[in-house]
Amino acid sequence: MFSDDGRSIRSFAIILIVHLAVIVLWQVLVDAFQVPKFILPSPLATVATLGSPSYAWLSNLAVTAIEILGGFCLGAVVGIMLAVMFTWSPLISLLLLPLFVTLNMIPKVALGPLFIVWFSYGIFPNILIAFSICFFPILLTTARGLSEVEPDLLDLVKSLRGSRWTLFRKIQLPGALPYVFSGMKVGAILAVAGAIVGEFIASERGLGYLMIQVQSSLDTPAMVMAVVLLTLLGVALYGLVLGLERMFVVRDIRLQ
Repeated sequence: MFSDDGRSIRSFAIILIVHLAVIVLWQVLVDAFQVPKFILPSPLATVATLGSPSYAWLSNLAVTAIEILGGFCLGAVVGIMLAVMFTWSPLISLLLLPLFVTLNMIPKVALGPLFIVWFSYGIFPNILIAFSICFFPILLTTARGLSEVEPDLLDLVKSLRGSRWTLFRKIQLPGALPYVFSGMKVGAILAVAGAIVGEFIASERGLGYLMIQVQSSLDTPAMVMAVVLLTLLGVALYGLVLGLERMFVVRDIRLQ
């Protein structure tokens, strides 16, 4: 029998081997079929672009990372706070939740030009676009988790004359944590997409901006490298959420 840590290490090793195999296969196929660089560059040609100072990788990566993290954190805070508010007040939920559902139907790409008119160019409009895309799944999953309280536990708290705060702190919040982190994992993925949508529409810095700039010269290696870096940002944020979930949810399960 493997321990939890042993299974985690084995799973990570398998994932790493599969990814490395795909990269090696990519390199072999590009070399074997002599695919032109402007169509599909090899992994070596893609990584080679990191040595060129003309792309300003670090500054563009930092800008996009700030937009992704800012939009995600704002979405998580607002989504969780609204979910708690809706759970505590059915009237507020009845009045506002349908409105948020309607607002979520708005194509987020259409919000980009409006945000630029309202807030000009820069990081802040892209943070807002990332926020507008990622906060709704967090809101819905958290609200569902807070509302799904086992009737027996609810009756127990009421029989002990527990307050609403006691019910929330002891029953609702611990039971809702798997839902919260489920929504946050979806939000982490959507935050990356939101930030890039904003940079594609109008921006002066960032990986999305860089991709638009090099597209006209068919600098495909730089575009692929930007996609790789975006993927790594998304993986890092997703991994952070997984780590927090393991810290809070798995620990609570073990303590029980």
